[in-house]
Amino acid sequence: QVQLVETGGGLVQPGGSLRLSCAASGSIFSINAMGWYRQDPGKERELVAAITSGGSTNYADSVKGRFTISRDNAKNTVYLQMNSLKPEDTAVYYCNAELRRSTDLALRKYWGQGTQVTVSS
Repeated sequence: QVQLVETGGGLVQPGGSLRLSCAASGSIFSINAMGWYRQDPGKERELVAAITSGGSTNYADSVKGRFTISRDNAKNTVYLQMNSLKPEDTAVYYCNAELRRSTDLALRKYWGQGTQVTVSS
């Protein structure tokens, strides 16, 4: 069994900052890429940022220069530092991890339960 648990969402004013965390736990053999996606009601889920096990990153154009993704491989945790937040960043943010379980080495994608981020004055 593998779980991804996100923390750090909430309500923030425009221009403010939030830091999201996502910890993966369970029978994990290895983790490849980890990332953050977001989804507004009625819209498709979109990639916000992703990071490989080696530390290479990519970002959606809409968040470049404002958001920073990082990870702690020893803790199986990925972070998303969000600065200069805008109302259009409001969404449910989901953590994603591509990993192999100890019991079954097939590469699979897992999702967290999501955390709400609301940017409003």
